[in-house]
Amino acid sequence: MRSYNQYCSMARALDLVGDRWILLIVRELLTQGPCRFSDLRRGLPGIASNLLADRLRDMESTGLIARHDEPPPVAATLISLTRRGRDLGGVVRELTRWGAPLMVVPPADDAFRVHWFALPLRHLCTDATPDQPVSIVRLGDLTDGCDIIADRGRIDVRPCATERRPDATVTAPPQVFVALFTGAMTLRTAKTMGLAIDGSVAALERVLPKMTED
Repeated sequence: MRSYNQYCSMARALDLVGDRWILLIVRELLTQGPCRFSDLRRGLPGIASNLLADRLRDMESTGLIARHDEPPPVAATLISLTRRGRDLGGVVRELTRWGAPLMVVPPADDAFRVHWFALPLRHLCTDATPDQPVSIVRLGDLTDGCDIIADRGRIDVRPCATERRPDATVTAPPQVFVALFTGAMTLRTAKTMGLAIDGSVAALERVLPKMTED
């Protein structure tokens, strides 16, 4: 692990998390929760398996992650953030907020995963009808997606789970998702640009940012 060799808290923090991929690994663990090596690999397109293994060893040695063996039926080694690792949540949140304006550029050939929306959606979504029963909007599907849960004025966003029955399942091109949930595009326009809703339109409208419909 390289060091800046500076007696400065920012420099020392970057000694631990400044290497390429480390903060994206943190993003995955914050989003997915404890997961297998293969789950991380799927969520980090472009990283070689040996480089991921190296980064995980570095993160384990600095106390950012821990591994533990789960008994059957999971029967696998899971990787999770330690308390120190979870403290990076604020850093990831601010980088996500700071980078949001850069998302107006279309994705071109960039890789994309629906579950990457989970962290920003926790701050972008609102519950417009907190007096209504709990509703769930699923973006994507069980293989790659997230569930937006609106419950009495609170918003939670979790990885898709088979035990949840969404009121609406939504698919769209990535740039349409970004524009819709940042309030840059109305739902009506999004539908003309590839957004599809299977289920309750009202459930989706409930969690969208407020804006004037065109």
